[in-house]
Amino acid sequence: MRKRLLTILLAVSVISTLTIAGCSGGNGEEKEETKETEDDQKAANEVADLIDAIYVQERNDQTDEACKAAKEAWDELTDEQKELVEGENADPDYFGKDTGDASADDSRNQDGIGENELLAVSFGTSYNDSRVEDIKGIEDALQEAYPDWSVRRAFTSQIIINHIQARDGECIDNMDQALERAVKNNVKNLIVQPTHLMHGAEYDELVKAVERYQDKFESVKFSEPLLGEVGSDASAINSDKEAVAKAVTAQAVETAGYDSLDAAKEDGTAFVFMGHGTSHTAKVSYSQMQTQMQVLGYDNVFIGTVEGEPEETSCEAIIEAVKNAGYKKVILRPLMVVAGDHANNDMAGEDEDSWKSLFENSGFFEQVDVQIAGLGGIEAIQQIYVDHTAAVIDK
Repeated sequence: MRKRLLTILLAVSVISTLTIAGCSGGNGEEKEETKETEDDQKAANEVADLIDAIYVQERNDQTDEACKAAKEAWDELTDEQKELVEGENADPDYFGKDTGDASADDSRNQDGIGENELLAVSFGTSYNDSRVEDIKGIEDALQEAYPDWSVRRAFTSQIIINHIQARDGECIDNMDQALERAVKNNVKNLIVQPTHLMHGAEYDELVKAVERYQDKFESVKFSEPLLGEVGSDASAINSDKEAVAKAVTAQAVETAGYDSLDAAKEDGTAFVFMGHGTSHTAKVSYSQMQTQMQVLGYDNVFIGTVEGEPEETSCEAIIEAVKNAGYKKVILRPLMVVAGDHANNDMAGEDEDSWKSLFENSGFFEQVDVQIAGLGGIEAIQQIYVDHTAAVIDK
């Protein structure tokens, strides 16, 4: 009996020793894994901080080095660490999202301008394919139409300029850089052609920027943005708005595979064009575009905005309007010069608050499709800009 008891006690002792040893080994591995996780997150956080540091609207003497440092730090991360990048504005898509080939673009920041410069000013986009198709498309059309003028580029969003520079190594002038370049090149005659949709806040800011350099040139002239003069109320439409309405609708109908807008209507299809929206007084331009569609007899075309300003252009209001009109199929397309972040995410994204998701989840429609294409890639739209420049040159 005593021998058996000793055997049992010995077995328990061995098991206890093995168990303790096993637990000790497990804790070591867990600690090691925890440290690796902490190191990964630390590395990701450092990159996030570097991205947030260049996600700013003001350029300074450290901007170039800051853009370079952010990209170099990103490149040193492992794939797993890249997925952990998260900051105030930073995320894995900042460097990781494929938006096309930046090398197909032309920054148009060359010197050797000559006496006559046509400065095409855009808000900008970090979506490479859209920048080439929409912004460069307009610039190319202007250069072809006016070979005696040097077309140069400026973006008004430093956030976007920094993004492109950090990710792709492409340097685009902001307004001050472009104007300083013009002065340095002894430009005498400057025409500023905004590629903006309307006389909104961005347009006002670019005018102020140019006014600071007004006395550096013999002449400075401004061309109209795409929709021309704003007008006083929702009923005020003009030839520019008519031309834009016809161009974007025709392109949307063709892309959707219909022979005509009437054919789409008979098929129960409505087209919803999504603009940005603004609190600026120019927001009436969106209401005017809806009026223009009605005047043209485009009953199955609706104008909305991301910001929901004016109120009747909010997504909820447009869903209700399309539903009440009896349409069961919807095609969403941006009413924006560039098909950038708003078009890809706010309109066509998979998140539950995207317009595509909101239309689908409303339960009112059998089919919801999207067309991700900016206005700038439409030849008829490019011609409107060319005509606006012509009006200034001829005058």
